[in-house]
Amino acid sequence: MSHVGVPRGTVRKRRSLALLTTGVLAIPVLAGCGSGSEETSRGAPQDIAPAAREMVTDGATVNWAVDALPATFNAFQADADSATTRITGALLPALFPMDASGQPKLNPDYLESAKVIEREPRQVVLYKLNQQAVWSDGREIGAPDFVAQWRALRGKDSAFWTARNSGYERIEKIERGADDLQVRVTFSKPYADWRSLFSPLYPKEITGSPDAFNDGARTTLKNTAGPFVLRGVSKSKGAVTLARNPRWWGDRAKLDTLVFRAVAAEDRTRALADGTVDVADIDAATADRITLAHRDRGSNGRPLAHGPGSEITPASALRSWALAHGSDEKAAKIAQAARDKNRKAVVAYTAEQKALRDFAVRKSLEPAYTQLALNGESGPLADDRVRRAVARALDRQELAQTVLGPLGLPAKPLGSHLALAGQPGYQDGSGALGDQDTKEAQALLADAGWTRGGAAQPLKDTKAGSEAEKKGEKEDKGDKEDKEDKGEKAEKVDKEAKEAEEEKAGKKAEEDSEDSAAESEKADQAAEDSAASRDEGLYIVGQDNKPGAHAPAPAAPGGVSAVHILAPARTAAAQSAALLRQAGVLGEDGAVAAQDKQPGGAAGAYAPAGTAAPAPAAAKGQLGKDGKTLTLRFVLPSGPGSQSLRSVGDKIAVMLEKIGIGTEITKVPDESYFKDHIASGEYDLALYSWPATAYPATDGRPIYAKPEPATDGSLLVEQNYTRVGTDHIDQLFDRAAAELDEKAARELMKQADARIWAAAGSIPLFQRPQLVAVDKKLANVGAFGFAAPRYQDIGFKKRQAAGSPADRKK
Repeated sequence: MSHVGVPRGTVRKRRSLALLTTGVLAIPVLAGCGSGSEETSRGAPQDIAPAAREMVTDGATVNWAVDALPATFNAFQADADSATTRITGALLPALFPMDASGQPKLNPDYLESAKVIEREPRQVVLYKLNQQAVWSDGREIGAPDFVAQWRALRGKDSAFWTARNSGYERIEKIERGADDLQVRVTFSKPYADWRSLFSPLYPKEITGSPDAFNDGARTTLKNTAGPFVLRGVSKSKGAVTLARNPRWWGDRAKLDTLVFRAVAAEDRTRALADGTVDVADIDAATADRITLAHRDRGSNGRPLAHGPGSEITPASALRSWALAHGSDEKAAKIAQAARDKNRKAVVAYTAEQKALRDFAVRKSLEPAYTQLALNGESGPLADDRVRRAVARALDRQELAQTVLGPLGLPAKPLGSHLALAGQPGYQDGSGALGDQDTKEAQALLADAGWTRGGAAQPLKDTKAGSEAEKKGEKEDKGDKEDKEDKGEKAEKVDKEAKEAEEEKAGKKAEEDSEDSAAESEKADQAAEDSAASRDEGLYIVGQDNKPGAHAPAPAAPGGVSAVHILAPARTAAAQSAALLRQAGVLGEDGAVAAQDKQPGGAAGAYAPAGTAAPAPAAAKGQLGKDGKTLTLRFVLPSGPGSQSLRSVGDKIAVMLEKIGIGTEITKVPDESYFKDHIASGEYDLALYSWPATAYPATDGRPIYAKPEPATDGSLLVEQNYTRVGTDHIDQLFDRAAAELDEKAARELMKQADARIWAAAGSIPLFQRPQLVAVDKKLANVGAFGFAAPRYQDIGFKKRQAAGSPADRKK
């Protein structure tokens, strides 16, 4: 997922799977607000079927699914993605990869040692390189590679199109040490996260010139230094093939070749079953298929109790047979075709299930967390009291249980923005905001002026419109309503209801059938679930203007209304300079025309023609102010892999409805979700994820930095897509980044986290589940958790590999 709107040269890029004003708060002393401690935090263990290298066979090929071919092999460019990270991890030096506890750990394949040797008058780090470490062309890794990468990334030469430079701009000089295998790095000001630098490390042939950096490294890497080398890229086959590096000085790679194949999420079940891939990140639905495949192993050929045809009852099967063999030739032909289609589907499904028995589901918690983002730039959420009310309405335990519980993973809400459970420095800081409390949430909204009757109140100093005013009469609104005949009002409403019925009468019979099917709450839920599978959709929780009923159609993104101009990354300047609009589904006063409705009908349903409309939102308890209902735009992705996210979104909407907040849920295509909504600020509420980091002072700052206005009128948000931040939070990040004492730096990060909680722009919900389907014969691969893979150790177990399909892939 790309991060549009990230100014190049200002941040280390954090990637989401994949996936956005200011609020200065008077906060009490927050030290010690956490409700947990470092010592008691536990992360989920990795699940990789570990095996000693001597138990892994030499040779064979493993096919590993990625979302798409990498847009670039240069990890420092703006469009680097998860495939870039995965592939370069096997090709290039990582000096301090994360270990199983989420800490940076020195990599002995490249370093003998690396440490701070001087603090005054300047911080100096001395790297001692592994004497055997060489690039694939035979040249030794050394100071020239460090110098070239520093010059490319420090931000002083705009010819290099780089997306991040944090830390490199603090380097004053790089020198050769006592010999060619020592690199001495001097910093102009202290930098605590120095271990984050030079990973991955590129050869000077790539970082030494803008042309090679910008273009040469996008499509190939001729010179590498990992256990594998890049053999080739096939766009037609959607594959990147790596081969064992003959110059690798470390533990020899077990595999002959490692192939990364582009396989869309919705195609992975089939790809696993037909042998296209051996390793693939999967969703809960595919995990369930694999679990069922193992459960059905002893079915002895009996029909499966799931999949195509399993819903057919004996009675319906008999009717189908009768139709297929009846005297009505046309009906028989249709019935026979349907039976043949179902028979083929059952055969294909059964074959897939049989093949899926060869796979295991490796489970852990991904080093990433899902948050509810609250856009504080404008609208109701610009008021920190409303943001806090939203946060305190959430039952985060229930939301975590919704996603993680069914998978058998620890279902505990995340308590920090800057560390995950199990990492050093993790502490639950949510106490700075407070636990779920409906009464407190309602009190915060009342304090902000949102009341039960607020939606019916006119704007201050503004006369309510009426026909009498248009004629110049000066009587006030209250007098007019007292004099208006109630019978005439009823006739007017009845007339409008009849007109609406006549308008709907012209619709297709199929639409009428769909509307009629929604007379109950159960049918309404089914309609919402069906809408989730479409590319786009919108409905409003707390109001009843759903598509096909009383609501206007959602506006297509990209019009001209609210203006959000972002400071662009250089490669994305054209995109982020565009003016983006709000999706307008409410009237000019911010409320749906409740006066056009009358009591009756099924709230929350798609009512059939002629059904009386439900009561106005205000009558049902929705809050309002100055004639506007409190309704928030909630944007969710509509893709097939986002079902669990949509389930969480639906639960959040129900929780908010209980305190009088309506939610206008819009489901948009995955490819536009981040760029057109999150990064551009076209939302009030959204769900997206951030990856974990071992360097919160560096990587966390751009995400929570206070947005600043630029001289051209744009807003520099860096990666803070909630647009909520404070000067104090920025100062804490700056102090932590310059604090070389790790314990002191962690304390500063805890203070920053408490204030981020209190600002209520981002509400962490849970750590993301990590589900990986892996050929059961494979070892040392699966759900890695925090740790980086050791690609050289991946292979087939000796006692199982002989005679397996893996041998035939050689």
